[in-house]
Amino acid sequence: MNRIDARFAELRQAGRVAFIPYITTGDPDLDTTVDVVCALEASGADLVELGVPYSDPLADGPTIQDAFTRVLATGFHVDDTFEVARRVRGKSDVPLLTMVSYSIVYRYGIKKFVTNAVAAGVDGAIIPDLSVADGKELLDFAAARDFKTVLLVAPTTEPEREADVIEHATGFVYCISVVGITGARDELPIELADHVARLKTLTDKPICVGFGVSKPTHVKTVAAIADGVIVGSAIVKLIAKHADDRAKMLAELSAFVTDLTAPLRS
Repeated sequence: MNRIDARFAELRQAGRVAFIPYITTGDPDLDTTVDVVCALEASGADLVELGVPYSDPLADGPTIQDAFTRVLATGFHVDDTFEVARRVRGKSDVPLLTMVSYSIVYRYGIKKFVTNAVAAGVDGAIIPDLSVADGKELLDFAAARDFKTVLLVAPTTEPEREADVIEHATGFVYCISVVGITGARDELPIELADHVARLKTLTDKPICVGFGVSKPTHVKTVAAIADGVIVGSAIVKLIAKHADDRAKMLAELSAFVTDLTAPLRS
């Protein structure tokens, strides 16, 4: 069984909600990324997203855009993500997903991307700009190799497209909490609970919520309605703040994630 499916099965049996942090691969360097993944798992992460830097991000706010710019300036290549995954697999069995633009996958080669990802120990990909109509080759090739393809729905997604996304998403459905780009926010929208509840009437696949989640209170709110909580920008910002001191970064990161996930353990 794919690690993502196995993890959600374990969590459901235990009555727990998944904590899924996002990090930018290669920020500040590949060695640190490996250490960060292991620190995240030790602090409460159930799955980890490895963001693949992209020069033209569609949905990412300034925190992640800045991380992409820093990493791309070092000469980053997609294969570096797979190298990180291979090295993590020598230390951990935590489920790994890439967060990657479909344009990167297409340019790299659909079959090559999935094949190399699976070989490196990556369990799936979150593809924010993939439409079901344009993604049949990728979705079919990935499904045949039990490589999960996580698709996104937003508050503005039209019902027909939403149903199509839910039908074809594997691993879990990524529910965007707000209209707009990624980034920490003070409050989550009050309409979120209704949105997630409606999605749950359409599928028994896990529903995980991201965009704007950055505080323990947010985690508690999402945990009450969804199957997974995704936190990205707040973690990327903390990593950037302590980029010059790896030991301090890992200590601060562990403390932050332990605090964030406290509502999931209570």
